[in-house]
Amino acid sequence: MLGLALGGGYVLRELIRLGSPSTGGGMMGAATSADMSSYMELFSRHRYIRRTVEEIPGGVRTTTEAGAPDLVALLQAHVSTMYDHVSHRAEVTCMSNSLPTLFRHADGYQRQLTLTEKGVSVIETSRDPALTSAIRKHAQEVSGFVRDGMPSMMRGMMGN
Repeated sequence: MLGLALGGGYVLRELIRLGSPSTGGGMMGAATSADMSSYMELFSRHRYIRRTVEEIPGGVRTTTEAGAPDLVALLQAHVSTMYDHVSHRAEVTCMSNSLPTLFRHADGYQRQLTLTEKGVSVIETSRDPALTSAIRKHAQEVSGFVRDGMPSMMRGMMGN
């Protein structure tokens, strides 16, 4: 497991390098080096994050929280930035098999982000069954990231 986590860190760092403007790459899509740095920090501290997912009609309600103020701020900034990317259709192209669907159909689902004292609460819903499925799949992928950290991300990149 440690080897997978270390290997995942090396892969993610290489993706950051390939996606950086200085290399002309774009493997990570719209993810900036600051985004990638926050992903790495969230993965490295996943054990300190708590997450609940509740299926609701047409989607999910999730709550993701932490105890450390700096981690709370990182969670809030990360979700806010991702929603900004979605709103601008600035697709982030790694780590999640469901994200491409959500980016490409951003107008087909509703997103409500609430910043809480300890993190974020999110409601995502759609009337389109395919988007509802993608919303729920993404919620489970993120829960895997929180539960397992980097190994979960690597499994997602490998299509497992």
